[in-house]
Amino acid sequence: MADSFSPPEIINRKGFNLDSDNKLRFEGVKLEDIAKEYDTPCYIYSENIIRENCKKYNKTFENNKVDYEVLYAGKAFLVKALCRILEDEGMGLDVSSGGEIYIALSAGFPADRIYFHGNNKSEYEIRYALENNIGTMMIDNRYELNLINDVAKELNKKVNIMIRIIPGVDTHTHEKIRTGQVDSKFGFSISELEEVLPLIEKKENLVYKGLHCHIGSQLLKVQFHLQAIVEMIQVIKKIEDRFKIKTANLNLGGGLGVRYTNDDEPVPIQVFVDSIIKKIKETCKEYDLSLPKILIEPGRSIVAEAGITLYKVGAIKEIPNLRKYILVDGGMADNLRPSLYDAKYEALIVNKIGQPAVEEVTIAGKYCESGDILIKNIKLPEMDSGDLVVVFSTGAYHHSMASNYNGIPRLPVILVNQGKHGLIVKRETYQDIIYNQTLPSWLK
Repeated sequence: MADSFSPPEIINRKGFNLDSDNKLRFEGVKLEDIAKEYDTPCYIYSENIIRENCKKYNKTFENNKVDYEVLYAGKAFLVKALCRILEDEGMGLDVSSGGEIYIALSAGFPADRIYFHGNNKSEYEIRYALENNIGTMMIDNRYELNLINDVAKELNKKVNIMIRIIPGVDTHTHEKIRTGQVDSKFGFSISELEEVLPLIEKKENLVYKGLHCHIGSQLLKVQFHLQAIVEMIQVIKKIEDRFKIKTANLNLGGGLGVRYTNDDEPVPIQVFVDSIIKKIKETCKEYDLSLPKILIEPGRSIVAEAGITLYKVGAIKEIPNLRKYILVDGGMADNLRPSLYDAKYEALIVNKIGQPAVEEVTIAGKYCESGDILIKNIKLPEMDSGDLVVVFSTGAYHHSMASNYNGIPRLPVILVNQGKHGLIVKRETYQDIIYNQTLPSWLK
């Protein structure tokens, strides 16, 4: 069961404080004012926390005096305003679709700092990426290797590529967000690499730039990344010894976990970066290799705790001696993770700060699914219709996974910073939902 919050614990949440009237503020903005101006449900992001996390990554690499690039993983959350922030902070960008490329380019993000991922890129997406001079393409399989080379040849372009490798590291995280184990839809096995490298050398339009791996998400221990480092550097050694090819870049992917509940104990960003750099240095020295440029792809650890979601309580249903349901005006279409991953969250009642947590309830959504449950068995103050609920750490994989299930418009996104607030994504309307719908001639 999730613990209830008391005011000191609220203040310990990044960006939160209580004002003199005991009102809850996020980056200086009163949450009740946000609800009045933008309505609920809505996503709210702290610009300050996003920038702070970017700076932690970059500063720690700089302090270690290594060649590096931090690539934000766009799949976690990507909108034009965020791209502007990332560019300001000197970040690169990892994208996984043509649509994410379009968002980045629309915001003016530098194409040469974009790395294009995906295990089944379409010819259209590849062509779009190459025509826009995207910096690096990640190769996930032989089909892509041939297709990217063919399109590049047609366009008379040279393409920087990195090869995605499955390091064979199985993590403790949920099975649906593990990606580094042998049985994975992503990447080449280590044993395949000896066949693949000669193929790449024969492709005149492909330029080998290095290796990539990603072992999973929401990892609360650094040991799995350290295991992957050893595996990857052993591969680099084999490539150099057998093919006399230098591997200039080693990309270790992302996956660093965050705090969703008080039970989570994530590794601090600085500790994580220090640990992986130390391990890379030690292992390269052991295998008599020069240090490659180090790339990582954090997404969740930059934006998850920077985001919150505000809901309003509607109906309340109590089943005697069994459960009390608090029904809010959002749910699984704006936060799919509890249904998809059994993800856990914590929340509080914005307008009842300081009141004792006296009842155990389940916060459920408005969608027509029994599985539309946001938080099970959380202890909160006695609740009424109209109360405001804030759910913490909703900055990653919420907006990006959102849908129009049940024909409900998607939520707006508000950016807050030092008492200021503004829309970065408008709330959808019913008209937006049917914008692309049409009728075939025989139904008109």
